Amino acid sequence: MLHAVTTSMKTNLLTIVFVVLAVGLVILGWLGYQAFKTGFSAKAEPHALEVMMARQLRHLAIPIEQRDTLNPVVPSPQVLADARAHFADHCAMCHANDGSGQTLIGKNVYPKVPDLRLVDTQSMSDGELFFVIHNGIRFTAMPAFGSGAPEKDHESWKLVHFIRHLPHLSAEEFEEMKSMNPKTKKELEEEAALDRFLQGNDEAGAAATESHHH
Repeated sequence: MLHAVTTSMKTNLLTIVFVVLAVGLVILGWLGYQAFKTGFSAKAEPHALEVMMARQLRHLAIPIEQRDTLNPVVPSPQVLADARAHFADHCAMCHANDGSGQTLIGKNVYPKVPDLRLVDTQSMSDGELFFVIHNGIRFTAMPAFGSGAPEKDHESWKLVHFIRHLPHLSAEEFEEMKSMNPKTKKELEEEAALDRFLQGNDEAGAAATESHHH
């Protein structure tokens, strides 16, 4: 009797493994077919199934103890101000100041940069958000920004607070962040030329005025 039960359990286990492998192969084949149709262009939009799988894999890739970690940084106006400046200087190039992801880089990487204001991001735990910021995500455009031991990375924990605040970002905060965004080489050159003009260099002033006009 025991032998029969053991044999039945083995058969059921093998059946489950076979079904999982078969489903996995079908999904991989389907994704491969989709990639064959569109090539490896970063402009392609991920299919809903691919997005769902990627999010589930991201969730499973974060250790349970990390997911459940509470934010050790107490929120305050100063913490939000620090994180807002950090986000504008380091993150907005891809994510945009408002977290929408509507930037040149954000719209043209694969997968697309997510809108951090939406439920897909806001439903993540603080620990999950911190893990992504500190460690990055493989095979995406999200780099690892954390340095040193995670427990000492208070800057990333501050960013978690700011991400929570993004759906409520005020117009004043948005405008303030524009002045904190990294400047292009052209913008820096124009500022330098304008400074020289204000110091009495007419030639530089003419160049700055003409550039401003265009």
